[in-house]
Amino acid sequence: MATMQSAYDFQGFRVIHPLEDAPEQKCATEGIGPIAMTPSVRLSLIVLRGYLILMTAMLTWHVLEMAGIFHRLK
Repeated sequence: MATMQSAYDFQGFRVIHPLEDAPEQKCATEGIGPIAMTPSVRLSLIVLRGYLILMTAMLTWHVLEMAGIFHRLK
């Protein structure tokens, strides 16, 4: 059975912290229009928005209920 031998001697990776790295050129966003969405993507985003609004309302209700706000109003 033949094995492949490599002459490359791996020394490891060099890690550079992002703050010490050279800045990169940013992409220009002028003139870019809105992204075209298919109807299924639009529906999915609407459902996701509704879900997040509902969960936020339920969390707010629960926190106010635990704080006793509704007990004081009666």
